[in-house]
Amino acid sequence: MQHIFADFHIHIGRTASGKPVKITGSNSLTLSNILTESSERKGLDMIGIIDCHVPEVIQELDNRILVGEGHELHNGGIRFGSLTLILGTEFEIYDQNCNGPIHVLVYLPKLAQMKHFSEWLSARMKNINLSSQRIYEDAIVIQKKAKELGGLFIPAHIFTPFKSLYGKGVMQSISEVFDPTRIDAVELGLSSNTMMADQIEELHEYPFLTNSDAHSTPKIAREYQHMLLAAPTFTDWKNALKGIDGCEIIANYGLNPELGKYYETICSDCNSTAEGNQCMECGSKHVVKGVSNRINELSSSSSSPTRPPYIHHVPLEFIPGIGPKTLERLLDYFGTEMNILHRASKEELTSIVGDKLAHLIELSRNGELIFKQGGGGTYGKVIG
Repeated sequence: MQHIFADFHIHIGRTASGKPVKITGSNSLTLSNILTESSERKGLDMIGIIDCHVPEVIQELDNRILVGEGHELHNGGIRFGSLTLILGTEFEIYDQNCNGPIHVLVYLPKLAQMKHFSEWLSARMKNINLSSQRIYEDAIVIQKKAKELGGLFIPAHIFTPFKSLYGKGVMQSISEVFDPTRIDAVELGLSSNTMMADQIEELHEYPFLTNSDAHSTPKIAREYQHMLLAAPTFTDWKNALKGIDGCEIIANYGLNPELGKYYETICSDCNSTAEGNQCMECGSKHVVKGVSNRINELSSSSSSPTRPPYIHHVPLEFIPGIGPKTLERLLDYFGTEMNILHRASKEELTSIVGDKLAHLIELSRNGELIFKQGGGGTYGKVIG
C-alpha cells in the first residue's frame, strides 16, 4: 500500500492555444503548469482536473499520450511521471426540483468515457468549451449517465453561499434534487470542516472530500486528502471512498473554517458582521449568509460517525513571514510543499528559516494557529 496525497478539484484557466476555460481562472493555469506545480512543487501524487470535458483539453491529453509524455492506467487515470491525473468535469444543475444553481463534479476513469460524456454534455450545454456551465437536464438523469460510464458523482463545495447544494438557503435535503444512492461523496468547501458538516444527519453516510478548487497554481493543494491506496489509480480512489480492499482516506487536510471567505455572515455594503437578513449597522439587506450560520440552521444530529481526522492545514503562503523568497528557500532544500508540511523535522526547518517561522509551521501542523475570521467573500487571516 502507498501513502498518497491528492487534490481532486483543480481548474484549467486557459488551453494550450490560450483559449479561456475557467473565466475566473489565472491565464497561467494551463495543463502543463498544473502538472509541473502539482508534482514538482506541491509534491502531490494524484490530482483531479475538473475541466476535462472541454474538447481542446481532451485533444491536448491525447497528444501528450501520443508522444509518450503520459499513459493511461489500466485501473483508470493518466500517469505523468510521478503524478496521476484523474479526469473530471464540473457543471451547474438547475432543474425543476432545484431552487438554486448547484455545482457538481463527475469523475471518469478513462479518456474514452470522458469523450463520450463530453459529446453527451454538448447536446445539453450552451458552451462545452467553458468550465462550470449550466446543463439543461434533470439531475437524476445526469447521475444515471455518470454511473453508466463507471464514474463518480460528487456535489461540490456543498455549503458555499453561491451555487451549492445547501448554500443558497432554500434546499434542505439532498433528496430534493438528487438520488442519494447515486452520490459517492460530498466536497466540503473552504469554510467548513468534518465536525461542522456532521451536524447534518443525512451526510453521515457519505465520505467527505477536501479539495482546493484552485483557480491559480499557488492555490493547488490548499486543501487535500491523505490516502492509503494500493496504487494511485481511479479504481483505488473509488475503493478508498468505500473503505474496501485496504484502501482508505487517512486524513482530510483543510483550512480552518475561520479562514474561509464565507465562514461568517457579513454585510456586503459595510462589511460588518450581520445576523439574519438585514445588517444591524447600516440597515442593508445585502447580506451574505455565512457557512457557520447555514449549518446551524440545518443541524439535525448531535452524534457523528467515525471518520478520518480533519486536520486544520494552513497553506505555507498563509503563514506570516513566508513570502515568495522564503518559500523558494524552503523548496530548494526540502523539494516539495508536502515534504515541508509533513516530513521535515522542526530542527531541519529551523536550520533553513529560523526558529520563529519553524515554530509557526509546527503550530500549523498541530492546528494551534490563531485566526481572524473570514466572511462575505474575504478570506480570514493567520494572526500567529
